[in-house]
Amino acid sequence: MNAYDVAVIGGGPGGYVAAIRAAKLGLSVVLIEGSELGGTCLNRGCIPTKTLLNAAGMVETVRKAVEWGIGSDSITLEWSQMVAKQEKVVATLRGGIAGLLKANKVSHIRGWAKVVSAGVIEVSGTMGAETKVTSSKIILANGSKPFVPPIEGLEDVTYHTSDTIFDLDRIPNSLTIIGGGVIGVEFAAMFSALGTKVTVIEAAGRIVPMEDEAASRELAKALKKRNVTLLTGAKVTAAQPEAERAAVKVEQAGGTSVIASDILLVAVGRQPNLSGLDALPLAMDGRFVQVNEHLETSIPNIYAVGDLIGGWQLAHVASAEGLVAAANASGRQEKIDYKVVPRCIYTHPEIASVGLTEAEARDRGLQVKVEIYSLQGNGKALSMDETGGFVKLVADEKYGEIIGVTMVGPHVTEMITTASAFIHLEGTVHEWANLIHPHPTVSESLNEAANGWLGLSVNH
Repeated sequence: MNAYDVAVIGGGPGGYVAAIRAAKLGLSVVLIEGSELGGTCLNRGCIPTKTLLNAAGMVETVRKAVEWGIGSDSITLEWSQMVAKQEKVVATLRGGIAGLLKANKVSHIRGWAKVVSAGVIEVSGTMGAETKVTSSKIILANGSKPFVPPIEGLEDVTYHTSDTIFDLDRIPNSLTIIGGGVIGVEFAAMFSALGTKVTVIEAAGRIVPMEDEAASRELAKALKKRNVTLLTGAKVTAAQPEAERAAVKVEQAGGTSVIASDILLVAVGRQPNLSGLDALPLAMDGRFVQVNEHLETSIPNIYAVGDLIGGWQLAHVASAEGLVAAANASGRQEKIDYKVVPRCIYTHPEIASVGLTEAEARDRGLQVKVEIYSLQGNGKALSMDETGGFVKLVADEKYGEIIGVTMVGPHVTEMITTASAFIHLEGTVHEWANLIHPHPTVSESLNEAANGWLGLSVNH
């Protein structure tokens, strides 16, 4: 029997981060992961999609190059090489995690964990070996799996989820995506750039419905320019095979239609992975594991983080939660602060936001003033021919405290940290307006928005 101070179940962005932090705090730690290190984010989510989105971006750049006097007779797309590049990136980062665990003396067991009691874990190894582990504290970082809705006939159709879509052996001629949230629109952007005819079906009235409405409209406009068909306010009621294709029945206010495509992707969200936790009488919050502000579950000395507990199902949030859980497992009393959570969508154009949207602020009864600066007036955006976007600044009307920022445009996922820092430090529009920004950059649009909010704008 192997005894440790802390056992972490799950090697994703919440789990491996928690394991390393706990080790740095002087605890003996074991990390148990049944699959590859890095979890969904590294192996089937964040990194694979961003690598292929980068490839798709290159394709779009080449196609637009003729407008700049750069000619190209043809573009050759080799899907197998794209996937190979993506796999190389993933393998490099996966090896990096293994190296970090080793350097911090974290024991790594490759196997599937079953928590049989508060301090005892049985591990079924990938080669059939059984191991028993005891620990004073346990951090659950089981992650999540794709949610597949109950659609009539779906079991008779070959379909993919975000976990399996990279198993394709070719670029499909046509693709239907059920779900117009973050996952769905990123795949729509990727495959449409590679020449696939894409249809996105979203039940809400607009795509990315959790984001600012203006950002949703800007992205919808960009996707439509790439010949992506967007069906919003639509519900898939049935699916059926059609020759070697998949067909879905779609109901909208205007009637019913049937859409057939080479590939069907179900991307309506994810659900917590509760495997191995059956023996624990965990209190639940709906379908998620319930935790307190210290990320401790209803069972003392057992903590949970990431997609298992719901909330912001983002890799960087899972990592932040992992750090807090590790600290508390070491005897501290830290709390998780969700006030400043940046959200990024890696489409073309990109969307990035932090804090409250305008609608959320007004729904809470806050007295806010809003300023929007269009990238059509930004010199760097013009020079890049990337003017389809804006910066939207939401601030308290009385004191000018910044409470929300939404950005659409090139590189905004890199720039959103500036807005996050201002909100984290309770910065004001006055302070932002007085901060010197480099020129020419897309980031100076933040300064323009702040000055515009004050009625002191020079360039718009």
